[in-house]
Amino acid sequence: MGVPANNSGLAISETQSNKRRRNKSIVWEHFTLVAINGDSTRAFCNQCKKSFAYVTGTKLAGTSHLKRHISLGICPANRLNQGKNQMTPYNPASQARVTATFKARKYSRATPPSFDQDSCNYMIAKMVIQHDYPLQIVEDAGFAKFARTLQPKFISSVDAVEKLVMNIYSRCKQNLLNLLGEIPGRPSLTLDMRTSDLGVGYLFITGYFIDHHWKFHRRLLNVITVPHPDLEYSFSHAVSTCLTDWCFESKLFTLTVDESIANEAVRGNLRSLLSIKNLILDGQLIIGSCFARVLSQLAQDALESMTLIVEKVRQSVKYVKTDDVHEKKFFELKKQLQVPSAKELAIDDYAKWNTTYQMLMAASELKEVFYCLDTSDHDYKITISMDEWKQVEVLCKYLKVFHDSAIILAAPVYRMSSTFFREVWMIQRELMRSASSDDHFISTFTKPLSEKFDKYWKDCNLVLAVAAVMDPRFKMKYVVFSFEKIYNEGADSWIKTVDDGLHELFLDYFVQSLPPPVFVEDAFDNGIKPEAYQEGESLLNGDCFSDFDVYVNDFSKSHHDMKSELDEYLEETLLPQVQEFDVLGWWEMNKVKYPILSKMASDILCIPVSTVLPDSIFDTVKRHVDRFQSSLRPSTLQALFCARDWMQYESSELPLKIPIGNLKIEY
Repeated sequence: MGVPANNSGLAISETQSNKRRRNKSIVWEHFTLVAINGDSTRAFCNQCKKSFAYVTGTKLAGTSHLKRHISLGICPANRLNQGKNQMTPYNPASQARVTATFKARKYSRATPPSFDQDSCNYMIAKMVIQHDYPLQIVEDAGFAKFARTLQPKFISSVDAVEKLVMNIYSRCKQNLLNLLGEIPGRPSLTLDMRTSDLGVGYLFITGYFIDHHWKFHRRLLNVITVPHPDLEYSFSHAVSTCLTDWCFESKLFTLTVDESIANEAVRGNLRSLLSIKNLILDGQLIIGSCFARVLSQLAQDALESMTLIVEKVRQSVKYVKTDDVHEKKFFELKKQLQVPSAKELAIDDYAKWNTTYQMLMAASELKEVFYCLDTSDHDYKITISMDEWKQVEVLCKYLKVFHDSAIILAAPVYRMSSTFFREVWMIQRELMRSASSDDHFISTFTKPLSEKFDKYWKDCNLVLAVAAVMDPRFKMKYVVFSFEKIYNEGADSWIKTVDDGLHELFLDYFVQSLPPPVFVEDAFDNGIKPEAYQEGESLLNGDCFSDFDVYVNDFSKSHHDMKSELDEYLEETLLPQVQEFDVLGWWEMNKVKYPILSKMASDILCIPVSTVLPDSIFDTVKRHVDRFQSSLRPSTLQALFCARDWMQYESSELPLKIPIGNLKIEY
């Protein structure tokens, strides 16, 4: 469509201005409005004559698209005029204003930062620590080529990065030493052994403690190379090194060790070591087994007792999940049979026993589908009888007991030791009842499990019971209730053992709270000699007996106060059984009321029951030190493991501002 003459256009424009407010936008210096019909108006470019919608009925299109036509160089006539360097028939100043006003966002490269070799090496050292990369990565051809593509000046070496790793380790260690130097209580340790392919042992020693703000901490303290892990004294020597390294000689509270390394000879050596270092309750607080490993072993034993059936289920699940056609037929049959299960089938991981449990649970809920699958899918040849499926259900019942306790250990938030008395007691009670069941299959299946767990129960029930007492929701009442449920009339001796241990431990803390004795200067140094006693004269006469009476009276008062603080706590009403309860927060609020007992509680509540990290709770095989790590110097290996653990608790320590990129946005 052509554009009407200018006078017509101007007339129309004037008519439009009478209907609307006067157009103030500078875009109208380049466009003319033309009425097409009664309810439609279009804007025509004065240069290329192209028309654009402006008013359609009651809808106003606005001017944004008109501005883009001019400012972004879309108008062909405008580009042609600029290319020929000719004057445009419209005001150049107006065009400049439009371009300036509607200037598009553009990206430009900022000045790159100056290259800093030290900062680059530092960041690589952090990367190696945090991601468990081998130090040799900096000399790998691929990494070197990548780094030089980013920065041709970059040069690094294993030695340079190793030195920085040691520097980071030393700085983090000093921070941890400062933190440990301020803790008011006693730390506890766990010992976990890993080995290399060459049979060299590496003892991972982790500390657990409460700081003066009543916050719980778990830190890897040492990774000590044990060339001969089969020697009994190797572990006591490693623990002694750790105690000296962190100034724990007289502060250690408990030790938790893995059963695989804690035979009777090793325990004897550890008790001998700790007796010199202030042994608590004659070594009864040494836990000789890791709860996570005990659960893992029970689960594996249960699975192995039904190996053939478990393998049938595994192969059935693989048959369905590894072929789309098989899976489609399976779910069509499930729909036809109206099986309500919403669980998804998944192939298990041999290295994680919880995945096998989840596979069996899902398959068990779909047993009707598997049982009838051969009728709709003739390629399915695996036969699992309903009796076998019932055995799988029994297996899943006990795996669930172990799994529910392991989930607590695997939680990202660390649970205090008071949590685990109930967990251990429930497993002990369930296995004891099942082992004496009238059902022959159940009793035969659970008896070996019960015997194995009974050993763990007897080893740790005192420690865990004392920890449960420190929870104001439980106290001794829950301990009494639990033992009576298991042992009935024979519970008294178990209860007495806990009560005696609790009071003996409190006595130890009470004695420590007493002021140190005051020694009177020896009068002999001043040349004063004692008078000779006459024959038959008693040393305990007159004033001596009076002093003794005062001493007995003071001791009785102190002893009464000691008993009253503990007994007052035990006799108070239990707190409500709420799911989420901050036991450390409760003791912090009541530390003035129970000054001695609160110190004891802080040490007891952080006793560890597991020696492995949360991400390894369900492992069926122990972790190994790989060939890259075992080839390092012992000091470097320790630095890498410990620094990686410590750095996750520290804020960014690099004082330099490393730019993320070199692009900036201009508006």
